[in-house]
Amino acid sequence: MSDPATGLASKVLATARAMNASGINRGSAGNVSARCEGGFLITPTGMAYDDCEPADMVKVGADGTPTGRRKPSSEWRFHRDIYAAWPEAGAVVHTHSPFATALACQEQGVPAFHYMVARFGGADVRCAAYATFGSQELSDAIISALAGRCACLMAHHGLVVFGRDVDHALALAIELETLCEQYWRVLQLGAPKLLPSDEMTRVIAKFATYGQQD
Repeated sequence: MSDPATGLASKVLATARAMNASGINRGSAGNVSARCEGGFLITPTGMAYDDCEPADMVKVGADGTPTGRRKPSSEWRFHRDIYAAWPEAGAVVHTHSPFATALACQEQGVPAFHYMVARFGGADVRCAAYATFGSQELSDAIISALAGRCACLMAHHGLVVFGRDVDHALALAIELETLCEQYWRVLQLGAPKLLPSDEMTRVIAKFATYGQQD
C-alpha cells in the first residue's frame, strides 16, 4: 500500500514544476504547499524543483516546527497562517509571475475591470502591504488582504492563492496571472472602465455555484 504522505509530496513537487513550466514562475522562486494531517507539506528553500525529490518536501507542523531532511521555504509562515485562517484551504501557491509582480511593484491590486475578478471571491483582488519576505509582518499583511478572497497580490513581491487542492490552487494562480496581464494591457489604453458594484455582486453570487461541485 502506498504512503499517503509520499503521494502528497509527489503532488506538491509536480505542482511546483508545473508552475515553472506554465511560465508563472522561474527558478527556485515561489513555493507550493498542501495541507496534511497535523500541518502541511511545502517545497524546500533555495532548491531547483527539477533537482528535488518528493522526500525533499518538508512537513511543517501547525506550530511552525519543520521535520524532514531539508529546510522549508522561507515563506512557510504565510502558508501556516492561511491554513489556520481558512479551513477550506487545501493548498497554497505563491509565484513571482511577471504581470502580477509588475502590478504589485506599483502597489496596485486588480479592480473590477473584468467579471472574472469575482473568481477570487470579491469585487477586486487586493494588494497586501509590503513587508520583508519570510517575516510574520508579511504573513499578517497577506491574511488581511485575503479577507473574503482566495487570492491577493503582494507589494513588490508577487501573488498568492489558495485552493481546495494543489490542482485547483495552480489553476487559480494561472487565472490570476492571466487577469493581471489583461489588466496591465488595459492600463496602456488609459484609465480602466470598471463594472458597477451591483453587477459584481451578481457575478460573485453566480461564482458560488460555478463549475462542477463536489
